[in-house]
Amino acid sequence: MKNILVPTDFSENSIQALKYAQVLFSAMECNFYLLYVGTLLDTKNDAETFQETENESSENTKKKLTDLVKETRKHSTEANHFFFALHEYGFFIPTIKKHVEEQNIDLIVMGTKGASGVKEKVLGSNAGDVITKVQCNTLVVPVNVDLSRPKEIAFPTDFNIFYSLRILRPMEEMVTLGKANFRVMNSLKEGDHLNEEQEKNREHLLDFMEDTFPETYSFHTITNKKVKSAIQCFVESRDVDMIVMVAKNLNFIQQILFDSIVEQISFHTKIPFYVIHE
Repeated sequence: MKNILVPTDFSENSIQALKYAQVLFSAMECNFYLLYVGTLLDTKNDAETFQETENESSENTKKKLTDLVKETRKHSTEANHFFFALHEYGFFIPTIKKHVEEQNIDLIVMGTKGASGVKEKVLGSNAGDVITKVQCNTLVVPVNVDLSRPKEIAFPTDFNIFYSLRILRPMEEMVTLGKANFRVMNSLKEGDHLNEEQEKNREHLLDFMEDTFPETYSFHTITNKKVKSAIQCFVESRDVDMIVMVAKNLNFIQQILFDSIVEQISFHTKIPFYVIHE
């Protein structure tokens, strides 16, 4: 049984993320927890009207959430998918952490508008916070995603970290789900080489893939491009439909997801990011 947390703000992108997760895990028994986190930031209101607005909007969002769960149940074609509503007021990240623990969550699935990756308002900026602050594997799903299982998964890496089984097993699961190809991609400046530690990490990764999915992996080195541009080229040339990253490798993730320089980068707009925590 897989426990999946899907934070929702009833936007199109959060509903699309839920649909994607249903397709992705259609063959698995899953509990989907749809979580609405209401925040109380409007301190200008005095206590009385504050109370009124809180109750009014609370009723409204609770009903919306219940309706969303009912609708999702009604349209679900999987008998082994179960849906639950969670409604809470509080700060976003502590609330997420609390439910990850209480519901024994294996995966968080979040929607993003995708216009500038995870640097988006509301759920978008929240997606960035979840990736960096919550110790749980997270799938960030852009609104324009194709609702199908991934067939070409890219894993951009600089080989600077050791890949433990807690990192490798989720990769293996994702490859198995869609019988996908797994493309390990490394970007090097011209004339640069991997150091001894990077070589060791690369060998370890190679050994694992040779043992688990020997027919469907490949290694690629792209030289003389910025990391982001290299990924963009790779994604386009290979029809990549999911990008896997490791949270421990924060410097690398930040270059790709949080770099505020807007370049000609479009891979954020339709390709899900799967961020694995150790």
